[in-house]
Formats: sequence, C-alpha cells, structure tokens
Amino acid sequence: MTVQDVRAFNRFYTNVIGALDYSRQLYAPYTLTESRVLYELAHSPRTDAADLRTGLALDAGYLSRILNRFERDGLIERVPSPQDPRRRRVTLTPRGRETAALLAERSDQAVGTLLSTVPAADRERLSEAMRTIRDLLSEGRGPGREDVVLREPGPGDLGWIVQRNAALYAAEYGWNADYEVLVAKIVAEYAQDHDPHGERVWIAELDGRPVGCVMCVRDEAPGTARLRLLLVEPDARGLGIGDRLVSAVVGFARSAGYRDLVLWTNDVLTSARHIYQRHGFTLVAEKPHHSFGKDLVGQDWRLDLGTTPE
Repeated sequence: MTVQDVRAFNRFYTNVIGALDYSRQLYAPYTLTESRVLYELAHSPRTDAADLRTGLALDAGYLSRILNRFERDGLIERVPSPQDPRRRRVTLTPRGRETAALLAERSDQAVGTLLSTVPAADRERLSEAMRTIRDLLSEGRGPGREDVVLREPGPGDLGWIVQRNAALYAAEYGWNADYEVLVAKIVAEYAQDHDPHGERVWIAELDGRPVGCVMCVRDEAPGTARLRLLLVEPDARGLGIGDRLVSAVVGFARSAGYRDLVLWTNDVLTSARHIYQRHGFTLVAEKPHHSFGKDLVGQDWRLDLGTTPE
C-alpha cells in the first residue's frame, strides 16, 4: 500500500460522507461539526468545555462560537464546574436533547438508505472491512473512551441484559438463578409497559457489541425515578463506561422532571458504589438479607435531583 492509495480512499470516503448530507438537509440548521458537538453532549451529560475541545480536537475560539450559538438557541446551559471554577460545565437542556435526538435519527436514516444499496450478502463483508481498517490503524492503542457509544436497545438487547446479568453475577459473586429471575422480571415489566418520556434503557456498545447497560424507571414514590441493572462487561472496564451510564440516567431523570433518583444495591458491589458516590448519591439505609443464595447487606441510595451535581 502507498500513500496515494490512502489518499485515494480518503477522497472516495469523503465523497460518500458528503453524499449522506444531501443538500445540507441532514444536519440543518446545524453544521456537521455542530452536530458532532451536540452528539458528544448527548452522550456525556457532565462535560466541561475543555473536555469537548480536547475530545473533538476543536479550536477554542471555534468551539466557543458554537456553544454561544447553542446557548442562544436554548440547547445548552453553562455553569462553573464545582471542581474548578475556571472550567465551564456544559449540559443539554430538554430542547437540546430533542434536537440531538432528531439529528441522530436523520443520520441513522441516511446511513440506512446508503446500506440499502449494498446487497444483504455483502453487508457482513463491508462491516468486517470497516473493523479491519479501524483495528489496523489503531494497532497497539487498544479501545478508548471515544470508541464506546451509548444507544437505545435494539432487537435482542433486552434478552442480552438478562443473560449477561445472570452470567456475570454468578461468575463474580456466586449468585444463583434467583437473581436471573429477578432481572428477567424487571426487564419484562419494562418491555411490556413503559413510559418512553419517563423511562429509558441504555446499551453501551464497543466495536459493534454490547458491553454495558443501565435502566431508569419510574419508582412507586411520586416524583422519584429508580436506577436499575447497571452492568459493565469485565473486558470493557476501565473505559469510564459505568460513569457514563450513570451520568446518562442522572441527566435523563433530571430533564424528565423527577425530584429524586434512588437505587438499591449490595455492599459487595464496591466499584458500582464508588460510581454512585461520585455522582452525589448518599446512603440512606442498609439491611442484611439472604438472597440469590448468599448472605448480603442491601443498601438504599438516593440523589436529590434538585441539587447541583458535584
């Protein structure tokens, strides 16, 4: 392979991407770069402006102009970071989330139209070629945080949540099939009857496969949401996936108008507890119990969504 081969491919692929944005309608009224910023904010609800600039490799002045426009359009809110007042935390407003979701939907539709021109028998070959390019050009780097995508569940994902929860907790903590029964019940109740405006499931995807999940559902207490079934695959830990999933739940619950966010966990799940604490959850009660074939200490945690996140 020569430099000219790579440049020729780049020209070809640039034309493909340009064709997706037909007549500049795909991201209208925002540019491709502005849409990338919206996407990043939608998937990282607790992002500082400095993080955006670094992650997207944008000039500080250019990013500032984009954020100024978003603020004028009512898409974002900017407040000083509690950790460092010199930094600005950027979060999407409900209108911003709606806009980001609309742009993502248009992008999915455009890519779907492109893929419809590829014979079904060749799509796996195309997918494998894309993975090969990514793998070879990132040789030795390994997956990074930017390679993880948070998305809504697709066909088979709810079953995956049940299967992986049962398998992982059996392997790591020795829990029996009673836990699988509990998870299956939670997932089935969500699948059968959930409010899309107040309840949601996230799947974390890496290299085309699910590696994590979390759920936000309405609690029995009025004005309260419940975080459930946080899970990250062992080989995907260390990429901040658990933190992003919890951030997504907190941001969603706050934008949906809940006053409180609660969760139930067990004291043996130390990594998850540390994530909850970083997001401002406080322990409100704990009680020993025998469940899933083990003696455990159950814990109730709560986050007041009316307070400024730490």
